[in-house]
Amino acid sequence: MDNVIVTGASRGIGLAIALRAARDGANVVIAAKTSEPHPKLPGTIHETAHEVEAAGGRALAVMVDIRDEAQIAAAVDQAVARFGGIDILVNNASAISLTRTLETPLRRFDLMMAINARGTFACCQACLPHLRKAENPHILMLAPPLNLNPKWFRHHTAYTVSKYAMSLYVIGLSAEFAASGVAVNALWPRTVIGTAALVMLGGMVEPEQTRRPEIVADAAHAILTGDSRTVTGNFFIDEDILAEAGVTDYSAYAVSPGGELVGDLFLD
Repeated sequence: MDNVIVTGASRGIGLAIALRAARDGANVVIAAKTSEPHPKLPGTIHETAHEVEAAGGRALAVMVDIRDEAQIAAAVDQAVARFGGIDILVNNASAISLTRTLETPLRRFDLMMAINARGTFACCQACLPHLRKAENPHILMLAPPLNLNPKWFRHHTAYTVSKYAMSLYVIGLSAEFAASGVAVNALWPRTVIGTAALVMLGGMVEPEQTRRPEIVADAAHAILTGDSRTVTGNFFIDEDILAEAGVTDYSAYAVSPGGELVGDLFLD
């Protein structure tokens, strides 16, 4: 890994992916909104930058709201100026609201579409000119495999549509940029991951029923160190990727080893 941009890297899965890259000595751009401590959420871009450097990487903390294309462009420009290019884009930033149609305010609908659908596209668009110049360029979406079972729509149609937009980009961009050698893949966890987003599940899942974000980070590392010209257009599940790498025991990733785990959304 060389120059990596991770959106939403101030906490959770984004933070774990940034730290895993740092252990390889990567240059990591922490692109997230939280520059000052949040009253309800852990982590800031500056705290992540400190952790990245302590883990062996070089860090660039940039406050970015991916709804704002000017902020995205500025972050990309800073990344290229500091590190000389972009090799990897991890689209982790996301908004969630597991609400039924009549209980989904349009402002929340707009937020999910602006971040998950539009923001992800905007990040890809801004990074692709630089990725096409890289030796082993990757885009990784934290997005689910496309599953049209109605049960994944009926309780939260708006959220599902917004996340599936990210999934559809994998199909489109992997085909569009195959000739340029840019890999575009998706990664999704087999089980619910213990992050701040748990509060959005309304108590349906307890922390003891989840895995730590490191399982997703290790799976992401396996994908992003692969050959971009042969590994593209895939919808990977974290367990499956790690199994291919020879991992057979996932107990170390459990928040509560031995506890009963809850499967994540969109996986039958």
